Order: sequence, then C-alpha cells, then structure tokens
Amino acid sequence: MEVAVVAASFRVGLRVGDVAAAARFYRGFGFDEVGSVPEPGGRPVMTILRRGEVQLIVDALVGMPFPDSERERRIQAGPRGLGVAIGLGVDDLAASYEYCRGAGCTITSEPADEAWGDRVFECLDPFGYQWEFSQPIEDWQPAAGLEAAQAAWFGTP
Repeated sequence: MEVAVVAASFRVGLRVGDVAAAARFYRGFGFDEVGSVPEPGGRPVMTILRRGEVQLIVDALVGMPFPDSERERRIQAGPRGLGVAIGLGVDDLAASYEYCRGAGCTITSEPADEAWGDRVFECLDPFGYQWEFSQPIEDWQPAAGLEAAQAAWFGTP
C-alpha cells in the first residue's frame, strides 16, 4: 500500500509479535490503516493506523532495524506496556465492551460510572496492552460528581 502519511500531533507506538493481527484488531477500535511497511517476504513489520488526530504505529517486536541494546532486549522480553494505560473515548461504550470481550481481551474493570462524568471500562488487549475506554455520561452533574469522588477517595463529603 503506497500512501502519503502525514504525521499526527499525537502518536502511540506499540510493539507486537504479529503486526497483521494487531492491525486487524485495532481497526475494530475505529482506526483506519494509512500505511504499511512489509519485509522482503511480504509480512508487515510496521503498520500505521489513524483515528481522528491519533496515529497508532504498530511495529514488529522482532524484525525492525532497531540497534541491539539492553533496552531493546528488555522490550522484546516484555511485558508489553507495563505501567501505561491507553485511553480512548468512544461513542458506544457497550459496543466497545462487547468487541473487546469477543476479541480475546481480558476485562480488568467492568463498565462503571466515574465521578468525573465518564462511564469507563478497562481491558488488556491480546497483545498485552492496557486500554481504558470511556464515554461521557449524559446529564452528568459536576458538583454531585465531585462530592462522590471526595467521599469515595477521602471519606469526606
């Protein structure tokens, strides 16, 4: 696929064992493929996906021309994305939840209304990355949300 790719103002790079499978999976989150780089045998070693202003770069865990270093060896050993959660706002949280459940994600928190006005669930995708999906709650009242957060987090109204 030969496409001129314009760099997005926000990019996230993910290293995965199977670029083609990951690109198919992430397209289910509403990303569109805008470019791909194959190895000589034709297998993609990088795919560039885009959703709005966000660019998702999916790189092969092995096969990219990264220099051999201690950091690269640690990246290849895993775990993937330790300590990072990728947040994605969606229009239909229930549909995103069902997609993730059906696509082999491990749900780490069920959909719940949060004090800041979003309904949220979290999951680990099949490639080891943590995702947080959110959708604004209709008719959310900021003052009530703040009071609920203070009570839950600090035990005070």
